[in-house]
Amino acid sequence: MSHNLTVLPVPTINDHPVDFDQLFHLWNSVNDDNIEVEFNFTRCRFLRHNAVAFLGGLARLVAYRGGRINFRWNTLDDAIYTNLAQNGFIGCLGGGPNPWTGNSIPYEEFPVKNKEAITSYLKSKWLGRGWVNVSQALRDAIVGQVWEIFENAFEHSYSPLGVFCCGQHYPRLSELKLCVADFGVGIPSNVRLFKKREEVSAAAALRWAFQPGTTTKPNGMGKGMGLDLLREFIKVNKGSLEVYSHEGYVSINAARRFFRTEPLSLRGPW
Repeated sequence: MSHNLTVLPVPTINDHPVDFDQLFHLWNSVNDDNIEVEFNFTRCRFLRHNAVAFLGGLARLVAYRGGRINFRWNTLDDAIYTNLAQNGFIGCLGGGPNPWTGNSIPYEEFPVKNKEAITSYLKSKWLGRGWVNVSQALRDAIVGQVWEIFENAFEHSYSPLGVFCCGQHYPRLSELKLCVADFGVGIPSNVRLFKKREEVSAAAALRWAFQPGTTTKPNGMGKGMGLDLLREFIKVNKGSLEVYSHEGYVSINAARRFFRTEPLSLRGPW
């Protein structure tokens, strides 16, 4: 089988909306079957944890759809290479050095729902490193709420690839961040199908999903999306949460909730 080569120039990626737009541009560039993708980092001078999770999932997506992937590791800036080696990304996707302990929350792939493995990852690799001062009881409570994000992805995304995650501790900013990504159908698609209303905007669909008691399960049976509980937990503990799904965007912190529609769309192919 022949493969068309696509050279994917990965730019500098931070964690502002414009940076997610760039990630979605990358996704749109390789949204096809049976292609060969070469990830080139010549233009990249910084790569946030969100990009690491996204690029790992994108590579697996290309392979799942019959394509081939090649990371040009020799085009990486030295500091970025060190970080990607330390967090395990290169080892997972390129057979490079084994990861080591640092300021990264390791890059991980969870192809199937495994609560024990995921909660262990969150407790030991995210909150168990001494970066935040929390009791064991509070740590377990936080992990229980963040588990809702993973469970939502497994229950509602219908992605055969599972979930990809990575994080980073930024000591100078006093920030501890975690990114969870899936390449499934997305919350807006689920809500539109459930409500049988294709005209529902992505922002409106996300607003509905974050309301108490909402569920896309038939006849309201079973577990809903669980996002309203997570929203309340974020407010009480003065954290923040951002969600990108299709062309919808949600930002939640202790002070406000903000929903909007973006010009670009992250839309799964299934």
